[in-house]
Amino acid sequence: MDMGLRGRVALVTGASTGIGAATARAFGGEGARVALTYRTNKDKATRVAKEVESVGGEALTVRLDLEDRAGIAAAVSAVVQRWGGVDVLVANAVRWGGSAPDFSARFEDVPAEEWQAMVDANLLGTADVVRQVLPSMRARRWGRIVLVSSGVAEEGLPGPGPYGTAKSGLHGMARALAWNAGSDGVLVNVVAPGLTLTERVPSLGSHYVDTFAAAVPSRRLSTPDEVARLVTFLGSEANGNLTGELVREGSSAARAPHVGG
Repeated sequence: MDMGLRGRVALVTGASTGIGAATARAFGGEGARVALTYRTNKDKATRVAKEVESVGGEALTVRLDLEDRAGIAAAVSAVVQRWGGVDVLVANAVRWGGSAPDFSARFEDVPAEEWQAMVDANLLGTADVVRQVLPSMRARRWGRIVLVSSGVAEEGLPGPGPYGTAKSGLHGMARALAWNAGSDGVLVNVVAPGLTLTERVPSLGSHYVDTFAAAVPSRRLSTPDEVARLVTFLGSEANGNLTGELVREGSSAARAPHVGG
């Protein structure tokens, strides 16, 4: 299938590892011009950029921090200056917070500062990236926005809730944007992956991974490349008029039992 992405400009945030890196490579394979953002992993982003070019795309690496509003504007401006605009946004960058969730934490014990930081980055920071790319999409009368959420936004996890709360806000954002920008040719959707076999997964332990895999209909977790193919379709011309939807990717945690719950 021709995705209609050759020569299109795709901005993929958080593209140095995992789903973001796989998505950047997938767009590159379709002949797109791919801007990859990173926050700290510049060397990894550079390697991914070379992989994008090796499969037929063009690549640009740009630093972007969801907690730095001026930096977000500068990052998008750099892409626009390089290629004249942005056709596709894949909002994949995320602020994880602590190294691992504390399932025993009580809701009321999570500091207000942690709530503020999580919402500022994962919801408001993402909204700011969208605000920056929309003018060029409206001007071109064509655009695709894919917001990467999480199965946790629907199912939750025992313990504190700032991350899932912030991610669930993306669902409302997509619905609002679908109506706000649809008449200008901009389609907006959410992809909600579950636990995915990224570089981080081995550190979680086999019991944790096996428990989630056992609850998935296919009895396995998805790879980043599989998620990336779904994202690429939604961000392409092949997606003719699907907008405002939440797509639960196959290994979505919304289908899995709580670990420790």
